[in-house]
Amino acid sequence: MLSQHRNATPAGPEPSTGAHNAIDDDRILDAAYPLFLAVGPRRITMADVARHTDVSRATLYRRWPNVRSLVAALVTREWSVLAAGAFDGRGQHGRARLVDAVVMIAAASREHPLLRMIVELDPEFLLPYLLERRGTSTDLQLSLLEQAIGEGIADGSVRSGDPAILAQAVLLTTTSFVLSGRAMTQHVDGLDRELGMLLDRYLAP
Repeated sequence: MLSQHRNATPAGPEPSTGAHNAIDDDRILDAAYPLFLAVGPRRITMADVARHTDVSRATLYRRWPNVRSLVAALVTREWSVLAAGAFDGRGQHGRARLVDAVVMIAAASREHPLLRMIVELDPEFLLPYLLERRGTSTDLQLSLLEQAIGEGIADGSVRSGDPAILAQAVLLTTTSFVLSGRAMTQHVDGLDRELGMLLDRYLAP
């Protein structure tokens, strides 16, 4: 049985064989992923993750200082996979590629098992990233959006403006569709079409 949430302390030092350096981050995240889906991040300790992934707490603490940072790394990795192909649209002007990519990612994010678990089991986990500070995933999203908006401005399909500000507005709008969409309606396909229309008209010259 998983232990209750507590302030875990790192295990004692491992032998200085360098073996911990050979453990791939992705292997640890892959092994921890089903644990997070089953239990939720706020009820897991680093000791739980260590037992489930068959690595020592010392190894985990060398990579991530706490469970929140480990989950953040997992979220960033999963979102990067979603984004990898979404911005590769060809044969369209920049605004169309951007809008298609954002709507595709919004729909996939809303249905992603990790985000659904967090929303259903531990919604408080999201609050610092919504109200206090930007996380790594947000920085990555803004970077991709700024680049895509810059390309759209360059080809004349996106109105002139500061790409950083436009990217922030697009992300804030899209986040509300992702996180609150199911609270509004079960017909999220219709919401995605509206999101696409909203962004297209917002960005149009």
